[in-house]
Amino acid sequence: MNDLALLSCDDIAWFRHDPALPSAARGAAATLARRIGLDSHRASEVALAVTEAATNLHQHTTDGALLLRVVRTASAAGVELLTVDTGPGMADVAEALMDGTSTAGTLGIGLGAVARLADRFDIHSLPGKGTVLAAQFWPRTPGNARTPTQLPGLGATVASGVTRPISGETSCGDAWAVRVDPGTQQVGLPADGRGGFTSGQPESDPTAPALLVMLCDGLGHGPLAALAADAAVKAFRQSRMRRPDDLLRDIHTALRGTRGGAVAVARVEPAAQRLLYCGIGNVSGFLIGPDSRSGLMSAPGIVGQQMRSLRTFELPLPQGGALVMHSDGLSERWAPQDMPGLLRHTPAVIAGQLLREAAVRRDDAGIVVIKGAW
Repeated sequence: MNDLALLSCDDIAWFRHDPALPSAARGAAATLARRIGLDSHRASEVALAVTEAATNLHQHTTDGALLLRVVRTASAAGVELLTVDTGPGMADVAEALMDGTSTAGTLGIGLGAVARLADRFDIHSLPGKGTVLAAQFWPRTPGNARTPTQLPGLGATVASGVTRPISGETSCGDAWAVRVDPGTQQVGLPADGRGGFTSGQPESDPTAPALLVMLCDGLGHGPLAALAADAAVKAFRQSRMRRPDDLLRDIHTALRGTRGGAVAVARVEPAAQRLLYCGIGNVSGFLIGPDSRSGLMSAPGIVGQQMRSLRTFELPLPQGGALVMHSDGLSERWAPQDMPGLLRHTPAVIAGQLLREAAVRRDDAGIVVIKGAW
């Protein structure tokens, strides 16, 4: 797992489907690129790519939104673009990526130029439903089109998520975080056999790394819900605990004095091919395959206020599958088979498609996806 990248993400702004979308997104992208230290040439490339993507979104879709945010490794920062629309979708993605493809007054450089200017690019379209596009832009030295694998710490990204505030708010009460447990001591069954672990399963390799994932839905919405979610992220990152239930206890302590929230923590163990999961409140967790979806159980309660005895559940990791965790700002009425080919795409695009498929406007929405860690 050491060769797989975990990017931290700072959500900057969502731009809604609007005539002013291209100009607003272009200005924001240029400002953001300069702020994180991209040179003027690279900042201009980012602005150009974002303009084309935003114009395409405005001209060719019935409704949609564009997200701009900062993504970081331990030694570099880049700009990430995500567009999500609700149709009509593209029957031929390859044609749409050809230069010069423009049927409604875009710049005419085509989405193919966005792909070339980006260091990472992914797109998934469902005819009749909608399209999700994700692109990352990292620093480049003059005359050197650096590939993502040449950037320090940027390998195959296995985790990504998206948060979106309820309509009318700028603060989001949902938050997610991911970190690596380097694997330095035994985690397996507790001495008394309790804790929700199923006996007879293989023990964790004490030297094998694991991935820890947390999603928090702060109670309500707005700044106070965001304060609770931020406290959960901070506690998750600072805790030295390695089991999901122990991490939840630390988060519970950190959320006292806040509104509290629904929280779930997962531990992905690639070497043992298993997932450990512990949740409190209305956070949904699923292990998905191309045509399957296994739900993960959470107990009633509010982390930070009232929390019953914790139980950690264990499931085998599905080959070629993914872990999805989301708040109740997304309906559970979605199925992988309704989105053909989804698991061939990056975690960011998977998160975007699920947001398009299942998000409700009357609540904050948060989702995190782990794919490719096993």
